[in-house]
Amino acid sequence: MSIVKINNLYKKFGDNIAVDSINITINQGEVYGLLGPNGAGKSTIINIMSGLLKMNKGSIEILQKDLGKNSKFIKRNIGVVPQELAIYEELTAYENVKFFASLYGLKGSELKNKTFEALEFVGLKEKAKEYPKSFSGGMKRRLNIACAIAHTPKLIIMDEPTVGIDPQSRNHILKSVKKLNEKGSTIIYTTHYMEEVETICTRIGIIDHGKLIAEGTKEELKAIVTDKKNIKLVVDQIDNINIKELQNITGVLSVEFNEDIVNINSNKETNNLDKIILYFTNNKISIRNITSTEPNLETVFLTLTGRKLRD
Repeated sequence: MSIVKINNLYKKFGDNIAVDSINITINQGEVYGLLGPNGAGKSTIINIMSGLLKMNKGSIEILQKDLGKNSKFIKRNIGVVPQELAIYEELTAYENVKFFASLYGLKGSELKNKTFEALEFVGLKEKAKEYPKSFSGGMKRRLNIACAIAHTPKLIIMDEPTVGIDPQSRNHILKSVKKLNEKGSTIIYTTHYMEEVETICTRIGIIDHGKLIAEGTKEELKAIVTDKKNIKLVVDQIDNINIKELQNITGVLSVEFNEDIVNINSNKETNNLDKIILYFTNNKISIRNITSTEPNLETVFLTLTGRKLRD
């Protein structure tokens, strides 16, 4: 059963086309990764789905209801975890969750129970009486999630919920996402961390310049670039490398440096390893190790958009 159906969605701001006739279907039980470089159109799509923006053309069905005709029903049955923290510093953690849960129609004992359940779920039950101003960035992010899930929504939209937090909090949030999914929630997830996508997403849509340019499971997306290979070299004298000369070698698509590691993305069908090694030898740059690997999602994204996910 489809939880989200986006049909020919089009949104324009002045002369800028933010979303260009996008079609996306998300089925019940999926964790759908919505990926794209900054400015690709992800936030615009989320804001339209959340009722914060109006579309110019197209239609959206959420929970099998038309968004234009059933916005109140949809708002009550989805949860949105915004990129910017939506919590009140002057309210305790308990009061924050209780306030947002009440907006979804929860009352009385159910409101109280659901509030405590949400705080316990994100690991903040012991902090219920404390104020967010004393919380770490990761704890604030977890409180942000609790405010969005107390009413047990069938669809949860999470817009970069782990931005700017420590690894421990990130791992806690990723485990929470998996648990929410296991409990029956369908999740739309945006992030700038490809390792999160690898960990939790069951299907992925890649957006660039307002268009959906690729969609599928991780395996299906990797199959798009099976004609590519990644050559990783650990070298000395990395400062002596001329990136343009490496890029001019036949078959080389891109070159990146990371400390003493050189990553070369190359056409798989082109036998150019000897030329690559010869370049380093001729320039008296010692190669300490060399490996060739299969494409990963980062390679797919770079190939399709020409940019890294975090760019």
